[in-house]
Amino acid sequence: TLNDHRDIDSFFLSVHPSRGLMDEKFIILVQKALPGFQLTIHASYHCEDGNSWEAFAHYTADAGGTVNSTFTGYQSGWDILWELIISSPFRLRKKNVQTPMEVTISVYQGHQTEGFVDQVPLASVLVERWYMAPGVHRIPITEEGLTATLFLPAGPGPFPGLLDLWGGAGQLVEYRAALLASHGIASLALDYLTSKVTVETGKTVDNQYFETAYRVLQKHPQVCGSRIAMLGLSLGASFTLKMAVYSQVMKLRCAVCIGGSHVQPVDGSNMFFWPIRNTEKTRFSEQNETIFRDLLLPIPTDPSLKVDVGQLQCALLLVVGEDDQNWPAAESAKDEMMERAGNSHLLTILSYPKTGHRIEPPYTPHVRAGIFRTVDTRQKVMALWGGQTVEHSHAQEDAWKKILVFLRENLYDGTDTGVTTSNQDDCA
Repeated sequence: TLNDHRDIDSFFLSVHPSRGLMDEKFIILVQKALPGFQLTIHASYHCEDGNSWEAFAHYTADAGGTVNSTFTGYQSGWDILWELIISSPFRLRKKNVQTPMEVTISVYQGHQTEGFVDQVPLASVLVERWYMAPGVHRIPITEEGLTATLFLPAGPGPFPGLLDLWGGAGQLVEYRAALLASHGIASLALDYLTSKVTVETGKTVDNQYFETAYRVLQKHPQVCGSRIAMLGLSLGASFTLKMAVYSQVMKLRCAVCIGGSHVQPVDGSNMFFWPIRNTEKTRFSEQNETIFRDLLLPIPTDPSLKVDVGQLQCALLLVVGEDDQNWPAAESAKDEMMERAGNSHLLTILSYPKTGHRIEPPYTPHVRAGIFRTVDTRQKVMALWGGQTVEHSHAQEDAWKKILVFLRENLYDGTDTGVTTSNQDDCA
């Protein structure tokens, strides 16, 4: 306990850096506390959708009256951002990337577990976390029927490019593309399920829609047209594989697929092959959460039911959560099509135990289950995504680092893909 009022007055809290990128670690430093002083560090965030998130951890000051929580590694498996606890079953998704996440870091006396809103903290600091680095440009794209946003890195360019696809819930999701642009890659976030043309006409997009997005990105004067990648999560991963293998227009330098599968009817419609209407394979957890992973199992032997990744000519990175309860990503990654075709040298697999479906950029809180609204019927489903918080969160950090390395190695390696554009020779 504190002995007198002077102990409280001398208490000091700092966070460094107080303003940085969302994937940047920071240090929380408590000084001038009494030796052995027990305290709680608490984080709170009020999301744009009205949900509130909070996290806390318990510490004891050392002999010098200091707590130094340095996030250059994990202390006791805890990180104050990825351990944020949501008050409802939705993911934390930043909608307006032009404003920061403002997280309040506070210190409370004693080892507290609840009632923070009713207490006065000993000290508080407001921390800003951005998806857009200074100088990154956000450019809405509506040409040629696209619903997309282009993020350009700071500087004159030209920069390597990337098409960014999210999953089966639809909507235009920008924060990952903004963060990639903050790391030097011109990134086009693409809505392919709930795009304006689909909303207005009721017609789903076809392969040409993705090829149009590729051409728009390729022809931009600040994009190096011969150095373009594609990144997809969940359903977006399926389309990424399909376009990488079969498109005669899209000559990708590399592709990244997170939590997806190559299982899909290759000659069928792009839309709504997932979930395949095989409802007897749908399972439910003890909490009545829907488990979709069996819908694509067993991995078929019929070549018409899966993308022939043996034809792939670009480097491929698969990111797999071994506890994915939404897609059979682990089983799909083990299908040896590339090995049999002799192009397994192009394949890299990152496989993470006790990790679920939604492997996002780091310090995005893990949500084991949440509400999913199907695009076709708009029906709400409580889906089980899987994963354990500590392991899933470590996987997000490790995978993000390795994704960035993979993209840099394949987009900046100096080789030519044979694509001729006016801006390919002077890539930044």
